[in-house]
Amino acid sequence: MEITDVSGVSPGLFITGIIFILLVGSLLSLGVLRFFQQKKRQGTFYFIGSVVSFVVMVLVVNRWFA
Repeated sequence: MEITDVSGVSPGLFITGIIFILLVGSLLSLGVLRFFQQKKRQGTFYFIGSVVSFVVMVLVVNRWFA
């Protein structure tokens, strides 16, 4: 068993990651919920929002934390 060293992770990167992970996860789960409720248009918008949020997260992390 190895222990992961996270001492090199800055607080800004950690907070940014947490915020985006919560956003992407929330939008994704709401999209799944809307599809189960037969609300396909809303579900599609939530899925698109989730993908856009993920892309923005990747761009932000690459721009400011690389």
